[in-house]
Amino acid sequence: MAIPLKYNLRSVAARWVSAVVAVLSIAGTVGVFVAMLSLARGFQAAMTASGSPGNALVRDATALAEITGAVELEDVRVIEDAPGVARGPQGPLVSAEVVVSARMALKASGTDAMIQVRGVSPKALAVRDQVRMENGRLFQPGVYELVAGKNAADTYAGLELGDTVRLGGGTWTVVGRFDAGGSAFDSEVWCDANLLNQVYQRRPNIFQSVTVRLTSPEAFRQFKDAVTSDPRLSVRADREVEYYQQQSQVLSTLILVLGTLVAGVMGIGAVFAALNTMYSAVTERTREIAVLRALGFREGSVVASFLIESLFIAVVGGALGAAAVLPLNQFTVGALNFQTFAHVAFAFRVTPDLLLFGIVFALVMGVAGGLPPAVRAARSPISATLRGL
Repeated sequence: MAIPLKYNLRSVAARWVSAVVAVLSIAGTVGVFVAMLSLARGFQAAMTASGSPGNALVRDATALAEITGAVELEDVRVIEDAPGVARGPQGPLVSAEVVVSARMALKASGTDAMIQVRGVSPKALAVRDQVRMENGRLFQPGVYELVAGKNAADTYAGLELGDTVRLGGGTWTVVGRFDAGGSAFDSEVWCDANLLNQVYQRRPNIFQSVTVRLTSPEAFRQFKDAVTSDPRLSVRADREVEYYQQQSQVLSTLILVLGTLVAGVMGIGAVFAALNTMYSAVTERTREIAVLRALGFREGSVVASFLIESLFIAVVGGALGAAAVLPLNQFTVGALNFQTFAHVAFAFRVTPDLLLFGIVFALVMGVAGGLPPAVRAARSPISATLRGL
């Protein structure tokens, strides 16, 4: 025989002060936990969106990231002739690129932060079809002009149309603003690759990576086999999507670890709050419990009844914590990408599965905080308690 649910609801209402404390503790824990998960999810999404399933990224075989690679112009010519490379009116859809990190002042604080500057070929927009010009135009080859991603233009000072900015040994004019669909490219500025090499006094005709538009995603295996087996080349080829997924691992893992540690510490506090609430309820209701046992309610029914109270508090707290995080969805923040040492802007991604995970986390805290008091209540002596009436 089960104890009526309304009995538990009345009990929670009668002890509303301690119940509210437990609810707020659980809500705060769930809110922090879901916020950190959505932050990591947002960074991963921004990096993954930087790649196209129909593109391949080629870099030096020994380079862990494109910024440390070196691919010569002769290698680029060989790559352009590889099977599987798409072609357009301008020829092979291949963009040999130079990547550097530069200091630039943030609009919000005026302090310097690192921005990624990407030297690309004039075919860059044809190679990366997810990038489109939002305002202005693409830079002219051989001219000190650059275009800024929308997040970069919003984050850094001096990147509005018509502004001039000092990068390396050159003064560049901002002639356009592009939208890369929320990817990491939105936090970059693009310019002519050869000029970028020149102003940073690098060897001419040396690039960090080569981005290739394939005839289809299925052509990747044929393309990779061709360039990695060619004795003239010493390169590695990855699907562009997979490369940027790899680049997101360090920071996203760090966010998850820190978030789990913080949520774990807060979770311990929330469990103690729930324990305090439920032990208090057991102490105050010793006689009630004895009467329930005398009326024929078994130990299991008493345990289930107290556990339901704890889970009710946990669900309310979890729902409040999840609701508190919802306004963060699509809120843009910035962080340092440890692979490139550049500032990347990305948005929180509060998804239904993360909210559900937060509720489950709250239920776990409810069980941890409610089960020991429930067992104690079920094992309280009946006869001695009733004699005290």
